[in-house]
Amino acid sequence: MIVIININKKRLSKGDTIMKTKSIIKMVSVLIGLVMLIAGCKVKTEVKPTDQDKVLTDNSKDETVKDDKKESEKESQQTTKEQVVNLYTDRHYDTDEALYNKFTEDTGIKVNVVKGKSDELIERLVMEDADTEADLLITADAGRLYRAKTKGLLQAVKDDKLLQNVPENLRDRDNEWFALTIRGRVIVYAKDRVDPTELSTYADLTSEKWQNKILVRSSTNIYNQSLLASFIAIEGEEKAREWAKSIVDNMARKPQGNDRAQATGVVAGEGDLAIMNTYYIGKMLNSSDAEEVKVAEQVGVFFPDQEGNGTHINVSGIGLTKHSKNSENAIKLMQFLTDEVAQEQYANANYEYPVNVNVEPSELLKSWGDFKAQAIDLSLLGEYNSKATQIFNEVDWQ
Repeated sequence: MIVIININKKRLSKGDTIMKTKSIIKMVSVLIGLVMLIAGCKVKTEVKPTDQDKVLTDNSKDETVKDDKKESEKESQQTTKEQVVNLYTDRHYDTDEALYNKFTEDTGIKVNVVKGKSDELIERLVMEDADTEADLLITADAGRLYRAKTKGLLQAVKDDKLLQNVPENLRDRDNEWFALTIRGRVIVYAKDRVDPTELSTYADLTSEKWQNKILVRSSTNIYNQSLLASFIAIEGEEKAREWAKSIVDNMARKPQGNDRAQATGVVAGEGDLAIMNTYYIGKMLNSSDAEEVKVAEQVGVFFPDQEGNGTHINVSGIGLTKHSKNSENAIKLMQFLTDEVAQEQYANANYEYPVNVNVEPSELLKSWGDFKAQAIDLSLLGEYNSKATQIFNEVDWQ
């Protein structure tokens, strides 16, 4: 603010001059004070947001919420993507695939399956070592499971659910593998030529009445190796050698083919008896191949040694790999496959005996009757495998 003061040049008396000067000074002081008061005052003005401002603010909030939601969905998708379990298996049955799908439906955990021959999968795990993607190994025969353990490929699992589902005699003594299913290695006979009352024990197969009558697969087969290993564990090495030598003498032909081929040979008249696993007969009776069904209908199943040591059994089993990256998910699958739902599927669709005592065998298996099984530690089948192989070579069991 600019203040203009007009001072007349009229000559004043000394007194007037003094009075006039005081008045002017007083006026100037008041004006200066007024200027300072006005300058020091602050005017507060409330600016209300316009409707457009509100829209912009709301849109900004919406975008923030959307960004948070996208980030949350991304994290959720990432979590789901990580829920997997990687399985190496030598099993090749539709039953297994259905069970893996059921497990995924129930848990959201995807099962990635690599199939192959048992020995090849074991060697693959050896080669891959800590770099392996495998979380689980499923393979047939306790001998192979023992081999995987001794190569340091598995690790112990101490899980209450697994210990409840699988009896002590059907799992590794250190809990490094657990049985999933049971198979009996039995005598299969031609119904039209053999009276089952003539059959009794494995040892009886060495008698002269069965000369040139026995069909059995090669000694390189793990099922036969484990059978002989069980005899070594129970009867000793010498008796096991005598048995193997006598079986060779009673063979109707040179060992050839798989277990199904032995049944086919019996029906074709090449021999009267065959040594086979039970579930092969079940598979043949329910085969889509009419010829296989016809063969299976013409043979009977006999469980040897019911008054003695019992029928030899073996298992298909599962183990957690030493370098599993998804061990929590892997153990969940182990629990699932040994629980009642899966065990019923194994029994009814694949004709294997369940390991879970709460599950009954299928009607077909029941029709063959109850049987007494060998009461030995299945780990012994692996421990005596090399000795069994040696004996087979010595007696020329090809």
